[in-house]
Amino acid sequence: MRLDKYLQLSGIIPRRTRAQEACSRGYVELNGRAARPAAAVAVGDRITVRLGRRQSQYEVLMIPDRPVPKANRQDAARLVETTVINED
Repeated sequence: MRLDKYLQLSGIIPRRTRAQEACSRGYVELNGRAARPAAAVAVGDRITVRLGRRQSQYEVLMIPDRPVPKANRQDAARLVETTVINED
């Protein structure tokens, strides 16, 4: 599955266009490397997303075929770590 589509369906970034923009601007990494929106996502991959001053790392647990309800989002991606970035 495409990275931008996964980010949308899993609820990490709610809009696909925003996910595409984040990837294109270098705010998303897949397994430690900058990722383009069309990068393939597989179970076990690590996704790092930097939005604003917050950087979050997720582990892909499943590839959903439809949007995951809020109550079940931990089934699609496990939050590994969140860091607040200080830009002084």
